[in-house]
Amino acid sequence: MYQRGRQANAPLAIVRRLELFLSSSRTFGEPHKCSHASSATAAPSSRNPPARPAANITPGQWAPPTSACVQFTALPAHSPGRPPPARPHGQLHAMLLLDYQNVLIEALLKERFSGAPPASIDQVVSDFDGVTFHISTPETKSKILVSINVKCFAELVQYGAQQVLEREYGPYIVEPESGYDFSVQVDLENLPEEQDAKDDLVKRISLLKRNAMAAPFEQAFDEFHQLQEEASKYTSESAPQGVKEGGEVRAIHYREEEAIYIKASHDRVTVIFSTIFREETDRIFGKVFLQEFVDARRRAIQNAPQVLFRNDPPLEIQGIKGVDASGSHDIGYITFVLFPRHLTKQRRDEVISHIQTFRDYFHYHIKASKAYIHSRMRKRTADFLQVLRRARPEAEEKERKTASGRTFKVQA
Repeated sequence: MYQRGRQANAPLAIVRRLELFLSSSRTFGEPHKCSHASSATAAPSSRNPPARPAANITPGQWAPPTSACVQFTALPAHSPGRPPPARPHGQLHAMLLLDYQNVLIEALLKERFSGAPPASIDQVVSDFDGVTFHISTPETKSKILVSINVKCFAELVQYGAQQVLEREYGPYIVEPESGYDFSVQVDLENLPEEQDAKDDLVKRISLLKRNAMAAPFEQAFDEFHQLQEEASKYTSESAPQGVKEGGEVRAIHYREEEAIYIKASHDRVTVIFSTIFREETDRIFGKVFLQEFVDARRRAIQNAPQVLFRNDPPLEIQGIKGVDASGSHDIGYITFVLFPRHLTKQRRDEVISHIQTFRDYFHYHIKASKAYIHSRMRKRTADFLQVLRRARPEAEEKERKTASGRTFKVQA
């Protein structure tokens, strides 16, 4: 990735990537249409990210994701292994944004739906945030079972996940597979006739994780509209305490030590991410990233959500069980404030999809920035070694002996 987006100044690259992310049309705006070929079926290369972690990758272990839509700028092509062509200062080669669906599931179902010969399937796929999928054909080759395991599924069910999944997958829902939380089954011999309906079914199944995680957001957005309607009946002084304080805080412990907190009020919805920085360098990069999120809105991007970062818990979640209030620098709290313009019926689905991928986007680019800087350090070291190899010492006179024992000097 960073071979496509090489910068002369690493911190500047980080800042400009964040600025582009915030000003992109995909940031709480209209969906970006991705026209590149599916990365699940293409061979890994410098222009094509490697495959999403599969069964041999430990769930939660970091690996470059495939569900990424890369927007390239119009720059001259250059040969692999050679330096990139000159460009104006600060211009980016590419911007990586994560898609919401699982690309491997999408590619597999498209292949089967297009008339490929039925075949046995038994594949485990690890997704972001420790989510695991199992794609199999336990009964017959024509019936594909897709199961999902989510660490926080019990919490999601409390916030209406079962209703959301029934709305999205209705007739395809079957009894959950052993060891998994939710399963859908598709019969290849009983598919919709229209191609658009087939494509929609493929898309919905590949969005299984997104739809399960969307339940608490949908519930909070609905509560926001209710509180907004209630608040319109009162003045700011006469409003009841429940309207002033807002609704309950919905906590989603989707990772081992990290969580998402969602709180609806009559004039906003607050989404708080807690995240762990394992290393000192991660904290430094994270601070640069998040400071740019904060500053970008002040400079020019007024329609973006307000973003706040702190090491101690925000007021909305203080006192909640499990929240670390020690103020440790290893823990960071990133707050997104979504205003009514972000919560309209036309934009809410896209907003939910965007905000779910923030944590993955954030940590992916921290690691990619570190990899880029390491590659620059290795390149500089290689240049220094080449200079040393070219430095030849001046020829010295060497003393040799003949067979008779006489000595003489040889000059190079």
